[in-house]
Amino acid sequence: MEVINPYIAIIGISLIIILSYFFNVISQKTNIPSVLMLIVLGILIKQGMNFMGISAGKQLFSLLELLGIVGLIMIVLEAALDLHLTKEKWPIIWKSFSVAFLSLLLSTAAIAYIINYFIIEDFFTCIIYAVPLSIMSSAIIIPSVGGLGEEKKEFMVYEGTFSDILGIMVFYFLIGNAGADNAQVVVWDVVSNISITIILSVLISYGLVLIFQKMNSQVKLFLLISVLLILYSVGKLFHLSSLLIILIFGLVLNNHNIFFKGILKKWLHPKKVKGILHDFHLVTMETAFVVRTFFFVLFGITITLASLLNLEVALISLGILAALYIVRIFVIKLFVQKDINPQIWLAPRGLITILLFFAIPSEYQTDTFDSGILLYTIIISCIIMAASLVANGKNVIPIDDMTFIYGPAQESLEEDESLEISEEEEKS
Repeated sequence: MEVINPYIAIIGISLIIILSYFFNVISQKTNIPSVLMLIVLGILIKQGMNFMGISAGKQLFSLLELLGIVGLIMIVLEAALDLHLTKEKWPIIWKSFSVAFLSLLLSTAAIAYIINYFIIEDFFTCIIYAVPLSIMSSAIIIPSVGGLGEEKKEFMVYEGTFSDILGIMVFYFLIGNAGADNAQVVVWDVVSNISITIILSVLISYGLVLIFQKMNSQVKLFLLISVLLILYSVGKLFHLSSLLIILIFGLVLNNHNIFFKGILKKWLHPKKVKGILHDFHLVTMETAFVVRTFFFVLFGITITLASLLNLEVALISLGILAALYIVRIFVIKLFVQKDINPQIWLAPRGLITILLFFAIPSEYQTDTFDSGILLYTIIISCIIMAASLVANGKNVIPIDDMTFIYGPAQESLEEDESLEISEEEEKS
């Protein structure tokens, strides 16, 4: 086993992060999705390693599962922190949830049939492979829809968020219930599991918010993340829907004015909670950036270029893409009905697809499924998204992270800080 000089490894990791930052800048100016550049970077790194006779080795991917767990937690938490539960937003929330859920189910069924017909005989395994391909990437959508109208932008952000969360839950639900004997056992397991998880999640979320608001230490960001990692892992050990714990905590924290009413309102310190919300936004945003960077680069490293020249792989990929957009057109017309352009073409696949693909258990992995299918699906769906935005006169303008992600909470926090300064000035 070859040992890589640790200083060279540090230089390489740092250069990848720096290049990823510049890819984002280039993406803003050229409309080329940064994920495509990261994949190409991974392919080039692999070619360089092959030229120098360096094998990627299994040790490179041994950290992938750990990164995947952290990535899933950060993505779900980041999505939950973007969801504002208000009466005015209910129509958009309801429509986007319905579109995301129905699209996920229909797309999974259609893709599973295609995979079953051309590649894999076992239909359940086909479903396992189809779910990741059926999930939209909010990591790509959210930074790309800043040029749309307010209603369309919110719809796409909510849909991408729900697609991520629902897709992840469905994927792990399928894996967790693969050995069930009959439908009754599955239904009972799902209902009881979700019910227990929701009750525990609400109680835990209230407790965490009340505890976190009493923390005065400046060094607490990784403490907050460590608590969430423990909750997720303990939930997994007890076979609960751990992602629901993260989702509900994010919703309670971001919508504390709704959840803390009556006597509970007396226990809440809004200014401190907004500070915690600010910290979580920072940590999830930065972590998501790093996870996204290395996952797409690693995906590029795993790609066999010869598979892209395989006509069968290309045709299967086109069939999968056709199924995705046919389902999307049908579902959006059903729920949105009018003014559906360019939403019908905004369905990129990306980070979640890669995360879940690498999370497929070994007993369901098969060599007959070519990773080139993932590459084709990701690249073409991203190109379609960029082209549709440009064609509709909407440049791919990234949303201002500090304004969009933090929203009213960040503005209130700034007001509180300015108020504190004013009070100090008066005292002096």
